[in-house]
Amino acid sequence: MKKILLAMLAVGVLAACNNNNKQTKEENMIQELQLTQEWDKTFPKSDRVDHKKVTFTNLFGITLAADMYVPKNAEGRLAAIAVCGPFGAVKEQSSGLYAQTMAERGFVTLAFDPSFTGESGGEPRRIASPDINTEDYSAAVDFLSNCERVDPERIGVIGICGWGGFALNVAAVDPRIKATVASTMYELTRINEKGYFDQNDSEEARYQMRQMVARQRTEDFRTGEHPRAGGVVDPLPDDAPQFVKDYYDYYKTPRGYHERSGNSTDGWVTGGMMPMMNTRLLHYAGEIQSAVLIIHGEKAHSRYMGEDAFKLLKGENKELMIIPGATHCDLYDGGNGNYIPWDKLEEFFKTNLK
Repeated sequence: MKKILLAMLAVGVLAACNNNNKQTKEENMIQELQLTQEWDKTFPKSDRVDHKKVTFTNLFGITLAADMYVPKNAEGRLAAIAVCGPFGAVKEQSSGLYAQTMAERGFVTLAFDPSFTGESGGEPRRIASPDINTEDYSAAVDFLSNCERVDPERIGVIGICGWGGFALNVAAVDPRIKATVASTMYELTRINEKGYFDQNDSEEARYQMRQMVARQRTEDFRTGEHPRAGGVVDPLPDDAPQFVKDYYDYYKTPRGYHERSGNSTDGWVTGGMMPMMNTRLLHYAGEIQSAVLIIHGEKAHSRYMGEDAFKLLKGENKELMIIPGATHCDLYDGGNGNYIPWDKLEEFFKTNLK
């Protein structure tokens, strides 16, 4: 039986990240969340960092749950990194691994569950919004900027898979972010508008998709329920594309399975993707003045999205790194090799979060 910790207002973990230790209006908005107290990650706990659960609210009033990692025996204010993704995952999976590893390398890190997912608040569960999920990152920066262990002038973000697109989106609008990494990124609005590999890029195809989602919303209102589309397909068909097999190997096996992950279990609300079909991320990507590193696997099915995003960026502080032999999911946890370029990530953030 899992032990449950009720996350209350300004108690313990929040006080540690409040310069004056006084209750603020934002803290009064925080909802009670049930946070799992035991270590339930898909990766082993490091003895080189301190870990604790924290909560904070975004501007939509949704309370977000996060894991905070701080290097042991660190002194003074440190550079910090907010981490999220992949789309459909939770902080106990890939984002937590990135956060803990970067904390081992000297950063305060925050791996958070986005709105409507994992241990974070928001109803109905398992819906997504380009606007709200971009705001989730800025809310994480709000929190870190007011943490006594963090230098507010040295904050960066990491976005994995679908949250790579949101990370670039927030970097374009929030100048407090001094460095951004998008790892094995998806541009989710492009997928919803055009399909994989842009194969459904036509007015008729989009209209048919809109019709399907609209009918589902009518049905959801009638029944008061929000059925989900299912996570990664299970059982896996013999003729499944290789990238679907890669997803299965991560989300549906002990390698990356987690009970709160939509990709591991029952997926997303079928009528909840309408905003993704009518909004385009990265519109102002060319105006990002801070440093950006886009990392993609050579064999990733999603590589085209990272390369196209890189073409939008301007300035000498932008870099595209292709990892030889790596697939999309190899950058979730390293795969069967050392595919995540940890030394490069450390160098990038230490250079740009001075």
